[in-house]
Amino acid sequence: VQLVESGGGLVQAGGSLRLACAPSGGTFRNYGAGWFRQAPGKERDFVAGISWTGLSKYYADSVKGRFTVARDNAENTVYLQMNSLKPEDTAVYYCARARGRYGDRSEVNEYDYWGQGTQVTVSS
Repeated sequence: VQLVESGGGLVQAGGSLRLACAPSGGTFRNYGAGWFRQAPGKERDFVAGISWTGLSKYYADSVKGRFTVARDNAENTVYLQMNSLKPEDTAVYYCARARGRYGDRSEVNEYDYWGQGTQVTVSS
């Protein structure tokens, strides 16, 4: 399964972006999904996760109230809506398919397929 992210870019602080992630082959539908981010020189950190039904969602404390994860299983796509962006949100953002049906796992090794990443840059 190859995951493809889109929607990254450059935005001013306080602005918004929406990331999308879809598989070029295979399916997302029966699996949980997660979004991670990695800033230069730092580890890849969990941002948000969503269960296979979309009914359960999980967020890192740093993004709660600002980011929203969602999915459209008919379109086989997972989204990350990012509002009130801050310069510290600058990173490469990755989507990933969970090994199971729930997106409540924050460890990288709980996900088996990853996208190539999309750059998000927030200017002050």
